[in-house]
Amino acid sequence: MPRAADPQLEQRILDAACRLWSRGGEKALTMRGVAKAAGTTTPTIYERYQDRDHILRALRIQTRVELFGALTRTRSLTLACQRYLEYALEHPRAYEVLFDGFAQPPSLHEPWPSFNLLRLRLAARLGGGPRKHTRLMLSLWSLMHGTAMLMIRGNVSGQLRTQMIHACLDALEAIVAQATRSKGKAHSGPKWPSGLILGEAADSKVNTKEARPATKTPKRGSRLKRGVVAQLRAPALSNHSD
Repeated sequence: MPRAADPQLEQRILDAACRLWSRGGEKALTMRGVAKAAGTTTPTIYERYQDRDHILRALRIQTRVELFGALTRTRSLTLACQRYLEYALEHPRAYEVLFDGFAQPPSLHEPWPSFNLLRLRLAARLGGGPRKHTRLMLSLWSLMHGTAMLMIRGNVSGQLRTQMIHACLDALEAIVAQATRSKGKAHSGPKWPSGLILGEAADSKVNTKEARPATKTPKRGSRLKRGVVAQLRAPALSNHSD
């Protein structure tokens, strides 16, 4: 009789890839190494993932789905930001993988559902369309990410962890309050370029000369199925006004 399929295999593969990446980055992430760490064979890995980049993409998508799910269970911008920090601390390896090279393809052109959810909540507080608040959202995201990475790399726990989380939330609220008073007009540097687009999957770009990326079809059996990717497309930008 043929061996029964292992329902946990793909998750073991992604967990193994996450561990290897956290230890030595991309150099440590080989198909053979992932197979050994996951307790399977190299051909089995190739049956599911084309290469190392495909495994990393699957891991990013899984992490985005989980993070987005955690944020949707909150009811305010501040609570969502707090849950964001808590998720990063609960899943430090996956979190670090998620943002490695985020401003470059392929990560740049993948859906960013949590970024969009937070931007929508910011727009709900300040008024206007989500795109209007991309620069401010970038400020808040940088604040949260910096705090998350300080705590992860610093192995922060206990009272210091609690204080750092709430210090970040206090700073976030102060930034949003100032934006409310100034109606979003007070900022340094040049105006946000119309061609700089974040969080819109294939339409995202950091260079106005960028072309839309070609869409690759994943292997059958991979976690990158249409159903999973569809979850990442929400929430859509309901208002594209600049």
